[in-house]
Amino acid sequence: MSMLSTITGGFSRWIDSVARSIDSLVDRYRSRRLIRLIENDDGTFTFQIADTAGKSVTWLTKRRLWRPRKRANTPGMLAPVGSRIVDGALTESLPVDWMTALRGSRVEVVLHPRRFLFRPLELPRQAVDFLEGIVRAQIDRLTPWHANDAVFGWTRPLEADDRIKLSVVATARTMVSPYVSSLTGLGTKSVSVSTTMPPDAGLVTVLTTRAQNEVGAGRLRRVLAVVILASGIAALASFTLGAVVVDSLDAELADVSHKIAARRVAMRLGDGPGANSAQRALTQRKQATPSSVLVLEALSKILPDHTYVTELHIEGDRLQLVGITRDAPSLIELIERSAQFTRATFFAPTTQAPGDPGERFHIEARIKAEFAQGS
Repeated sequence: MSMLSTITGGFSRWIDSVARSIDSLVDRYRSRRLIRLIENDDGTFTFQIADTAGKSVTWLTKRRLWRPRKRANTPGMLAPVGSRIVDGALTESLPVDWMTALRGSRVEVVLHPRRFLFRPLELPRQAVDFLEGIVRAQIDRLTPWHANDAVFGWTRPLEADDRIKLSVVATARTMVSPYVSSLTGLGTKSVSVSTTMPPDAGLVTVLTTRAQNEVGAGRLRRVLAVVILASGIAALASFTLGAVVVDSLDAELADVSHKIAARRVAMRLGDGPGANSAQRALTQRKQATPSSVLVLEALSKILPDHTYVTELHIEGDRLQLVGITRDAPSLIELIERSAQFTRATFFAPTTQAPGDPGERFHIEARIKAEFAQGS
């Protein structure tokens, strides 16, 4: 049971990780309003609505709000308002238009540099690809906080010979948590915390969090679970069907192989239950008909050297010879005296053309039965 619980828990965590990755990827390419909260020296915040290029188009301080021109998805003219964030709550409620603007937006909180520690760090140039792990490992040495109790970032590394120089920016996690919790409670999509790095006033981000939409995340997890379950069922069905088809084909192949083997045995025996009359007739004809090679060998021993055979026909025990020789009648006697042939005679007239070197003969003879059986 513990193994099943472990597998279920691991699968659930994997589904959550994939859902977060998909949600983050979709959010990356989705155009969302960016609102900046810049902390002033007195602890109040300036609210700014920026376009996609990061240029502020609307700003709100504790004294007044100014908007140069009306843009889509931005609040209209608002009454002057000022507010602080203390212990995770706004000291003064924001107008409804600003509450609407914050909902679903990306919020960037730019805290005053006095809230952070700045520590220089020098590393080998090869460490540029591993900065996150290196900085995290040295937070205990550079700051009074443990890595899990701090939020931190670093400036862009500057190369100097074979070294790189950067500044680590860190603060306590408990210090930034009230700002994050108060803004996520207003329905923001994501909240990032950063500060300016003197003297060039460059921004260094130390924390980025994304609000979890439980309804959307739950729906995405269910969809992923259903897709994976359907894929598993389809794979199992495909595997089962493949196994059934393979078994069926194997059975058919075995049956065909068995039939072929039985047919071969029947053909080899000749008179088995699988043999037919045509096969038996062919076998009998093969046994009764003398081999042409043996007939040629016997004729080559009988006929004289001046005799040339141009045609030879064997049908059953009848042999027909056509050729040229100097003395055709003598061939009849030679064939009759042989032990392989008998009843030799001319079946056509003997002729001699002007260009022939001898007489053209046509002789027919019978192959003796004992010679045919011995072949």
